[in-house]
Amino acid sequence: MKRLVYFMGGVLAIIAVLGLLSVKLSADSGSSAISNQLTIYNWGDYIDESLLKSFEKETGYKVNYVTFDSNEAMYTKIKQGGTTYDIAIPSEYMIDKMKSEKLLNKLDHQKIKGLENIDPRFLNQSFDKNNAYSIPYFWGTLGITYNDEKVKTPPEHWQDLWSPDYKNNLMLIDGAREIIGLALNEQGDSVNSKDMGQLNKAYNHLKSLTPNVKAIVADEIKQYMINNEAAAAVTFSGEASEMVSENKHLHYVVPNEGSNLWFDNIVIPKTAKNYDAAYAFINYMLRPEIAAKNAEYVGYATPNMKAEAILPKEITSDKSFYPDATAMKNLEVYQNLGPEYLGIYNDLFLEFKMYRK
Repeated sequence: MKRLVYFMGGVLAIIAVLGLLSVKLSADSGSSAISNQLTIYNWGDYIDESLLKSFEKETGYKVNYVTFDSNEAMYTKIKQGGTTYDIAIPSEYMIDKMKSEKLLNKLDHQKIKGLENIDPRFLNQSFDKNNAYSIPYFWGTLGITYNDEKVKTPPEHWQDLWSPDYKNNLMLIDGAREIIGLALNEQGDSVNSKDMGQLNKAYNHLKSLTPNVKAIVADEIKQYMINNEAAAAVTFSGEASEMVSENKHLHYVVPNEGSNLWFDNIVIPKTAKNYDAAYAFINYMLRPEIAAKNAEYVGYATPNMKAEAILPKEITSDKSFYPDATAMKNLEVYQNLGPEYLGIYNDLFLEFKMYRK
């Protein structure tokens, strides 16, 4: 009986050891999987996928590329937690918001190589002083794309969009800050206004634009314009760049009375697990030849001045997409308005969309 007890005790000990070994191997396997993977959370079609493959080949990291369609959707997912994102690429006002809510990791600049390649104009912006939390990825403007076959007089100002010439022939990007902002600019006010008198005046003026509005759409705006389905569209410079390259009758202009200057920057969210991979990706994207190739593919303006220097001159000499210092004086960066005023902008925009119907 004693032998049986000893034997059973030995068997149980072996089983316990094997169990512990299995748990350790499982943990090691999970740890290895995490250390070998980089999860990127970005806008759709916002990187040259061949660069992701070359990054994987060069570094050995496996890239998991996940997309979002709005800053708000990205913010909500990261705030909820539960999903690991090592890299995200939000816009300026959202970076400010996420920073204030402690959803971003402060960057270790000693681990970053190539920050000196970024044009100083795009560093140390109000939404992220000293680039403590973000690295510039792309920048651009909001403006008007028009079709020279459908427009008698090319638009130069926001006010031109109210012309009867555009009746049921104007497309608008589906964004509250953008559309309320252009109405504010048209009235001579800031795109970041918190003056309810100015906001209501802009909204009321916007209502008079409805006879001209054919549709309020998102990414589809690009194909609609390429297919000659509207005379003009309010859209972002990068989208416009692709439209212009696909249709010789399309042109892009930024109203000189004012518009939005936007930035999309790379951040490391609090959800990050693989910091080494995140810094490797940041350094990779800061390399001039990589940034230039990405800019050619995506169509937006690169903040990397060494990358800009090696891009084709026909791209960088076009002041519609690479505006000079004079043109940029009247451009404003969206500020984080806070939940109250962001709600007001969203409500006014929703009322405008409902008014159209």
